[in-house]
Amino acid sequence: MKVESSATVAPTVTADRAVGLTLGALGVLAFSMSLPATRVAVQQLDPWFVAFGRAVGAALLAWAYLRLTGAPRPTRGQWRRLSVVALGVVVGFPLFTSLALTTQTSAHGAVVIAVLPALTAVFAVLRAGERPPPLFWAASAGGLLAVLAFLATTGAVRGTFALADLFLLAAVVLCGLGYAEGGALARELGGARTICWALLLALPVTLPVTLAAAAAHPPHAGAGTWTAFGYLTVVSMFLGFFAWYAGLARGGIARVGQIQLAQPVLTMLWSALLLGETVTPASIGAALVVLGCVVLIQRTRGTGRPDPARAL
Repeated sequence: MKVESSATVAPTVTADRAVGLTLGALGVLAFSMSLPATRVAVQQLDPWFVAFGRAVGAALLAWAYLRLTGAPRPTRGQWRRLSVVALGVVVGFPLFTSLALTTQTSAHGAVVIAVLPALTAVFAVLRAGERPPPLFWAASAGGLLAVLAFLATTGAVRGTFALADLFLLAAVVLCGLGYAEGGALARELGGARTICWALLLALPVTLPVTLAAAAAHPPHAGAGTWTAFGYLTVVSMFLGFFAWYAGLARGGIARVGQIQLAQPVLTMLWSALLLGETVTPASIGAALVVLGCVVLIQRTRGTGRPDPARAL
């Protein structure tokens, strides 16, 4: 009987985690501009059109990708799991963030989005069977506190709890579920095909709603608004998930998901550049703390290793 050397396995595990971390970071970078872009888009476009229209546009890109690559159709069980992905990231998150950002700023939204990594980790335990060690949870909590402290000191936390906050909370819960389910499914389908099939699965819902929203409020907007909408369609709803789901599949959903701790800080920076919000020097200290927590998270060891097969 042939015994596989641990010296061979260890570099493979390390390489998979490194690739997963890199892909996850690219996904977070892509998603970090989603809230500012949504905030820009909903100022002139109906929020229902923004939420569902970008999914329709991304579905057309997904159809072209699947057709060109000759991807096989998912199994019946995979279709059921894809419905969870579609509910979370194709419908739920875009809809509730669009509704929330009609009255709230993207900086305020970043406060609530800060809990997304923790929820992704929880759903990774519930849906993907991952078991992160205690040090993982401690580092995650430290990163979350650093992000919330940063956002509070920069003035992002203001106002009272409102309906928009309920929308944001709903968006985060559904997004965490969609991330965890999609990351697990990407081990079987690959990151690109997971989001592509989810977009097509949601099309019978997203297309009629888009048409109804366009009929009720004909879309008229300036070039900046359409640029933001285009970013949401091509990057936030399509290309970003190629890297993100592949990264979750290769590096572990809970571990790679914690890279999102950097997303609120990045969102604040994009908000300052695009929307003129003030970013204080406290961002440097917060970014360093978050980076330290992410590094600590990557050094923790789980009880099992995700299967990287077909993660790309």
